[in-house]
Amino acid sequence: MISYIFRRILQSVLVLLVVGLVAFAMFRFVGDPVDTMLGQERTMEDIERLRDALGLNDPFFVQYWNFLGRAVQGDLGISYRQGRPVAEIIAERLPATLELAAVSGVFALGLGIILGVFTAIRRDGIAANAIMALSLVGVSLPTFLIGILLIYLFAVELSWLPSFGRGQTVMIGGWSTGFLTQSGLTALILPSITLGLYQMTLIMRLVRSEMLEVLRQDYIRFARARGLSQKAINFRHALKNTLVPVITVTGLQLGSIIAFAIITETVFQWPGVGLLFINAIQFVDIPVMAAYLMLISVMFVGINLAVDLLYVAIDPRLRS
Repeated sequence: MISYIFRRILQSVLVLLVVGLVAFAMFRFVGDPVDTMLGQERTMEDIERLRDALGLNDPFFVQYWNFLGRAVQGDLGISYRQGRPVAEIIAERLPATLELAAVSGVFALGLGIILGVFTAIRRDGIAANAIMALSLVGVSLPTFLIGILLIYLFAVELSWLPSFGRGQTVMIGGWSTGFLTQSGLTALILPSITLGLYQMTLIMRLVRSEMLEVLRQDYIRFARARGLSQKAINFRHALKNTLVPVITVTGLQLGSIIAFAIITETVFQWPGVGLLFINAIQFVDIPVMAAYLMLISVMFVGINLAVDLLYVAIDPRLRS
């Protein structure tokens, strides 16, 4: 068990280094930040002086090594656009993204499991077939289009929910949250549904498929022969044995919620790190872009590491 955990941690560190290297290499093709930082009256001397100050004249691997060295110490550099520490900027934006991802994850996981179990148990019912047909919408439509349709229906036509922004927030320590205000909670509804709908449909269809497979097993027939109630069979035996593959895929989907929140934040103008990244691309703000990609990589790898460890805890056969 300990050796497995050590191997997984080592693999996670290697993945982060490779992701950081690829991302840092890509920044060389998005443009020259000096062009956006200096005005039209700049001279070659001004350009060279600024490039030296930013370390852009250093070899690529020197720049990458310096970035990693500072990142380990919590120094993510200075934003080219705002002239402020990147860590400070991300700390201001991160609560919005994490709250949106958390609500979307709970929505996707909770509703996905419930609907998956329901459609498996009542697989021949009209309601189950209708749910399966509607689930194709969540799988086939792109996220930005779902967001636009929800905005048109609930914000424009019905005027029930806000179409952009985070609403009113309150500070608790250094954390800004919208969970404690009515406008903050209502502002979360549309973007969280938009972000979690695709993951919810995938989880629902996976749970249904695994549940149907488990219900055909011999030990389920034996449980029925013993006279156990249908509720005990469905939830104590069948559902429990569907969790191993579901947890694996769910972990990947929850990680993708954070990674792909950038689309939802852009549609709803949600003030999170995803929207910050889009603005950083427009201004070639490389420190912000690098910090964002490394942050998302750390979260994604961390979630998958936790899922792998939970996978081992659930399935004792993997502990040897």
